[in-house]
Amino acid sequence: MTKEEAIDIIRDAGFGFLATVDGNKPRVRPMMPYLTEDGELLLALLGRSRTLAHIKTNPHVEVCFVDRKMWYCRVEGRAEISQDTAKKQLVFENVPMLRQYFAGAEDPNYHLAVIHITAVEAMTPHSRLPEQIHL
Repeated sequence: MTKEEAIDIIRDAGFGFLATVDGNKPRVRPMMPYLTEDGELLLALLGRSRTLAHIKTNPHVEVCFVDRKMWYCRVEGRAEISQDTAKKQLVFENVPMLRQYFAGAEDPNYHLAVIHITAVEAMTPHSRLPEQIHL
């Protein structure tokens, strides 16, 4: 699988399933991360979000994307909370659903997780084994 095919899976899926750690238990929820041209996943979070607390306690995360063809891409990374207004604006402009939660990039309830990707694994239903991809 090529880098471009892995990126297509991420963009085609729209939603990804974000896994964080809560104590010694995994927690998974659907999210809409935005993949930047620089290879970071940006994720909008509510200020009262348990996800925000999980990331602050343990920054190791994974996001799994599955597209319409049942191809999947697992993205492992380290998340950090950022107040970078330009990145917040980028996510706000590219994920229209956020308008129902936030007034804009300056909304005090809008927090941003930047996921620095450390590993990517992708697979199609026809593959025998998942492949490691470098984004």
